[in-house]
Amino acid sequence: MQATADQTKKESSWSSWKGQAIDLLYWRNVKQSGAVFSSVLLLLFSLTQFSVVSVGAYLALAALSATISFRIYKSVLQAVQKTDEGHPFKAYLEMEIALSQDQITKYADKILLYTNTCMKELRRLFLVQDLVDSLKFAVLMWLLTYVGALFNGLTLLILVVVSMFTMPVVYEKHQAQIDQYVGLIRTQVNSVVGKIQAKIPGTKRKEE
Repeated sequence: MQATADQTKKESSWSSWKGQAIDLLYWRNVKQSGAVFSSVLLLLFSLTQFSVVSVGAYLALAALSATISFRIYKSVLQAVQKTDEGHPFKAYLEMEIALSQDQITKYADKILLYTNTCMKELRRLFLVQDLVDSLKFAVLMWLLTYVGALFNGLTLLILVVVSMFTMPVVYEKHQAQIDQYVGLIRTQVNSVVGKIQAKIPGTKRKEE
């Protein structure tokens, strides 16, 4: 019974987190999405100009400057007003932030699952379990060599972040047209793959 309750609690927590992420990417709350989007972009653009160490140090200094200034301000204010409100960050200092054993186990299990799945998929592709899938993977890697020549990792990451915060909204507004074009492209790709499978011996998938 306890295990069922814990599982339900975990699923509820995951659904809540997923819902918040969707609301963020779909700009349900414009101020919140704008703040996250601009902060992430600012961080990534900073990393294009400075090293990770420098950016981390500057962010730490900015945070410390804000907290120290606020602490001094509240101390002076309490001295002038002769109040005894205590430490301004007391609530946050007393907040529990340690990960529980169950949380560590849950995250470790997820990482292990994703790692094993990735390793199995890479083994399948590199050892040519299915020739068509391996050829598709080879084409993808070949295209990535050109992408890598045009963009560095940070630039690609910036493009990914921009796409994450723009594509869902665009798709939501123009879903019918996009689905139509994607369907046409998928049909053409499947047609080309079918022709390749017909010409190359041993590439036809076994019927289940």
